[in-house]
Amino acid sequence: MYDYDLLVVGSANADLVIGVERRPGAGETVLGSDLAVHPGGKGANQAVAAARLGARTALLARVGDDEHGRLLLDSLREAGADTVGVLVGGAPTGVALITVDPSGDNSIVVSPGANGRLTPSDVRAAATLFHASRVVSTQLEIPLETVREVVRSLAPDSRFVLNPSPPRPLPSEVLAACDPLIVNEHEAKVILGESAGVSDEPEDWARLLLAKGPRSVVVTLGGEGALVASSAGVARVPSVKVEAVDTTGAGDAFTAALAWRLGTGEPLAEAAAYAARVGAATVTKEGAQVSFPTAAEVAEL
Repeated sequence: MYDYDLLVVGSANADLVIGVERRPGAGETVLGSDLAVHPGGKGANQAVAAARLGARTALLARVGDDEHGRLLLDSLREAGADTVGVLVGGAPTGVALITVDPSGDNSIVVSPGANGRLTPSDVRAAATLFHASRVVSTQLEIPLETVREVVRSLAPDSRFVLNPSPPRPLPSEVLAACDPLIVNEHEAKVILGESAGVSDEPEDWARLLLAKGPRSVVVTLGGEGALVASSAGVARVPSVKVEAVDTTGAGDAFTAALAWRLGTGEPLAEAAAYAARVGAATVTKEGAQVSFPTAAEVAEL
């Protein structure tokens, strides 16, 4: 019996958000809205999103002993996520500088801070968390050697989910463990490298990614939904049409929902369809963690 439906290993940041009419060009200054500070970071986002949906969730991360770190811990606890694995100290809490334009699209610059101090030894010290978790999810806002140690620490029957963001080439050991590898268009192209130029079709990207070793692949397509690929083939998953206010955190909510539903035994395409609804509900509100829906809100959508 697992204690947790999902263990997230990843980043925890304070999101500093400013709305702009348009993003500045090189050397240009533009005026924006008042600064808003939200709890964020891909790891903490996934943990909060899953907990809001009702998943028994834990987070392994590192924050600073500062105001931003306390903001993150409060948000996690309020959502119902277990913070036993959140380490405190070593560096200031990570910060993401986010600009959001009127269409809801965002641009993000991340200062890793304490996230860069989450080490392989921290992963090894959390062995009991790994053996208590049905699914383990991570991203690349923490050191790659730490992600590699996550793969090596997986319990024999647990499932590994990776969103390689920000994208970089991945070692075969990590790729082979992914079930699924979840990428958007930009991430797919970075991981595929020159192979991405073979086709403009996401179905082809999915097949090429699958050939690199993952057990399954999900390509998210924003308002166009997603597609899933495995040894059973490639299939499209439709999106839910909504009016986007802010896309910050939508990918993290999608990944968290998908990972949780896969852990319940749901087939990949059905889990992705549910995750697409969660992502759609997320973009209808401003902010990241504050915008994540409950299961009841997803059902209403």
